[in-house]
Amino acid sequence: MILKGTKFQLKVWKYLKTIPEGQIRTYSEVAKAIKKPKAVRAVANAIGKNPYAPKIPCHRVIRSDGSLGGYSGKGGINTKRKLLKLEGVLL
Repeated sequence: MILKGTKFQLKVWKYLKTIPEGQIRTYSEVAKAIKKPKAVRAVANAIGKNPYAPKIPCHRVIRSDGSLGGYSGKGGINTKRKLLKLEGVLL
């Protein structure tokens, strides 16, 4: 799969592919992992523009307060909830 996006988006999406099935990260944790700890909003925007969901598992990223945040894939937040449940993540 050839990914198309900005350099920053590609960096975020590449990291998302490393999150193991059944695990979650927060937007802040993703920002820190890509060495851009102050770019939490930019990370959220890049994740929101992910056209490759669920192959690039943006559904595994949630807000720091434990809420789900958004989901750019088909079906929106309901699909995110279902995907996480299928992976055994209980929120």
